Amino acid sequence: MSTRFSGRRAAAFATGLAVLTAAAVAAVNAIPAHASLPSTPSGWQLVWSDDFNGANNTLPSSSNWIIDTGTSYPGGPAQWGTGEIQTYTNSTNNVRQDGAGNLLITPIKSGNNWTSSRIETVRTDFKPAAGRVLRIEGRIQMPNVTGAAAAGYWPAFWALGAPYRGNYQNWPGVGEFDIMENVNGINSVWGVLHCGVAPGGPCNEFNGIGASRACPGSSCQSAFHTYRFEWDRTNENAQQLRWYVDGTLFHTVNQSQVGSYWGAMTSHAGYFLLLNVAMGGAFPNGVAGSATPTGSTVSGQPMRVDYVAVYQTTGGTTPPSSPPASPPPTGNRDAYANIQAESRNAQSGTTIYEGYYVGAIGNGDNLRFDGVNFGSPRPLDFVTRAASGAAGGISGLVEVRIDSLSNAPIGSFAIANTGGWTSWREIPANVGTVTGTHTVYLTFSSGQPNDFVNIDWIRFRR
Repeated sequence: MSTRFSGRRAAAFATGLAVLTAAAVAAVNAIPAHASLPSTPSGWQLVWSDDFNGANNTLPSSSNWIIDTGTSYPGGPAQWGTGEIQTYTNSTNNVRQDGAGNLLITPIKSGNNWTSSRIETVRTDFKPAAGRVLRIEGRIQMPNVTGAAAAGYWPAFWALGAPYRGNYQNWPGVGEFDIMENVNGINSVWGVLHCGVAPGGPCNEFNGIGASRACPGSSCQSAFHTYRFEWDRTNENAQQLRWYVDGTLFHTVNQSQVGSYWGAMTSHAGYFLLLNVAMGGAFPNGVAGSATPTGSTVSGQPMRVDYVAVYQTTGGTTPPSSPPASPPPTGNRDAYANIQAESRNAQSGTTIYEGYYVGAIGNGDNLRFDGVNFGSPRPLDFVTRAASGAAGGISGLVEVRIDSLSNAPIGSFAIANTGGWTSWREIPANVGTVTGTHTVYLTFSSGQPNDFVNIDWIRFRR
């Protein structure tokens, strides 16, 4: 689901699509959703997931998802940059959990107007650590409609580079991974990489580097299929992107194909995920050879999403940070220089992300830093680089304690949502008297069990 799109890409697939259209499998009843997320595959660890097991007629979790509305991002390209004609809403008519383990995104026509929905993850940091493989997976049934009745339907499961959020003008350099795209009810899944510059560049924009194939067994429209994308960093100088449907590899892009543009789409904080059903636009129009949707297009056929999950392989290496993540010798930490959170000597309940910050922090967690030298005179305050994507109403305290977890805090500040888990802010707070060399604890408290903060670094000031 490219941010900007060209009919040239659609034309490139048109010949093969005509064959697929003729061979489309007749619609049958949908396979039920899984009751819960499948077991984590051997050799992988679960990073994040949503299995949409909420009550019937409820919106997806606001802790996990942002619901886009309107016909563009504020200040972004019109019609979402693709020429699609629908208006996105946050109405449960267009997006809802069904009480049976599915998320439904449903395009609806009212008069001459179409509405639908588009959601994107709160998190923007999905990225493999060095030496590991990231796996983004969704079990999805495309809208169960084919032929003339499906003209203009454009369901998608995809990912955009984190710097796009709030900028909206830096595509395709920040990168886009289209994990699953489909148009016009054709029994085919497309996987596409967008990168570099447009037009042209290493990814042949606005087309992207893409491939497609029919869904194995039952058609894409008549049944759930599992769509998977992998980003392989096991060889840092020869990384690879891979696309699968039901475990069958159908598309691969190697780092060498992208050349010097690879860094621009991989060196930032990571990616956020999107699910949407657009109506009309360059891709379905180009395939159809005319404007879509048409008078024959039927309303109300939902894309069903059983679950979305992100995994990472176990093992591998942690990318270097600055200063090094390994703890310095006792007494060799300067309280008045940045103390990187990931260089903690001990911790409880937290996780290092991307090798340079600590996240998954909630009530009762802590970080310990040994040998912090305050010297004399005392510090006047401390500042913390922190971020939060916590849902509304969820907040907590970040506290500094000296020498023991049981000692009273000498300083603290409260934090709630800053706009995202990597929307960093430097937050100052007063601190009590402390001189000499000590063990410093960061402790975290909240009235809710939810994670509420990520920490990049702390520094004392005088």
